[in-house]
Amino acid sequence: MWSLNEFNLSHKSHTVVRLAVHLPQQQPIVYQDGQEAQAIERAALRKTTLTSWFELNKNDPSAHNISYSDIPQYYVFDKSTTNWKKRQRGGQNVIGILPVVSILDTERYYLRMLLLRKSGAISFDDILTVNGLRCITFQQACQEYGLLRGDQQWHDALNEAAQFRSPRQLRMLFTMICGFGEVEDVPDLWVQHQVSLCEDFVHRYSEQTGPHYALADIEELLTSYNLSLQKLHLPTVDLPASVLERENFDVVEEQAKANSYTMQLNSEQRNVVEILLSAVYNNAADTPKCYFLDGPAGTGKTFVCSTLLHTIRGRGDDVIPVASTGIAATLLIGGEQPILFLKFQLI
Repeated sequence: MWSLNEFNLSHKSHTVVRLAVHLPQQQPIVYQDGQEAQAIERAALRKTTLTSWFELNKNDPSAHNISYSDIPQYYVFDKSTTNWKKRQRGGQNVIGILPVVSILDTERYYLRMLLLRKSGAISFDDILTVNGLRCITFQQACQEYGLLRGDQQWHDALNEAAQFRSPRQLRMLFTMICGFGEVEDVPDLWVQHQVSLCEDFVHRYSEQTGPHYALADIEELLTSYNLSLQKLHLPTVDLPASVLERENFDVVEEQAKANSYTMQLNSEQRNVVEILLSAVYNNAADTPKCYFLDGPAGTGKTFVCSTLLHTIRGRGDDVIPVASTGIAATLLIGGEQPILFLKFQLI
């Protein structure tokens, strides 16, 4: 009915401005093969949103009290001149966002932490200077500002990541923090973030057993850092490693589920399933292999996908559903995200 009435299928309320976070002279450069030198010359003449922010603070006193992440609300970045210009209207629905930086990229990680808190900076050296002392590293500057006292930085990192990362990615971040960070109270870190760390297993099993599977997964991840749950004073679990391996599906059971699901399909859903199964098992070169399934909420898109999965597994074949978001991946048994399964790199 929504589509029949021509209601909007999407709506944009805010504009998101992606802000650069890079070390001195390490801004990203895009170039074509054979034109590396020219690209470097062009990059030297163009400012990034970060270096242009430094220039803005030098020349415009009214910008001194505005943090880097808030600057898009008051200024517009002109890509042609690479300068920030005072916004005339419409800044209420503008959000500045700094890209996520891995804790393994140590200096960028701590630079990002400073940029989220410091306003009015006119250079990288200015960011490194705390109470007249010029720090050697951005990590040292964070220490001088008192940002690294206790475990607050790790809580902040997990809270921020929980907004757009899957539970599996959060567990990887948790173990990375335990492996490389100086965490004072690991059990407290686990307790405070247990809900987001266990979300996928709770969805798959229950609120009682989900945390046990999450801890077993963390135990497996900790081996890369020569750590264990016991060493970190976390609750130990008695689950074999095999429970975390990719599920082995029973062909007979999957076939029974496939038959049950197929009987519940309506005519349009059945047509989609037949077309997609034909594409899976037809090896002809001219057979289309890429399809887009769209429909309003509640029309059975997930049900169609589940029917396909059970049918293919019921025939003894392997199939791995890959979804773009963690939430979508958890709706499909055996679901994965492309960043993990296909090893996509985030830039």
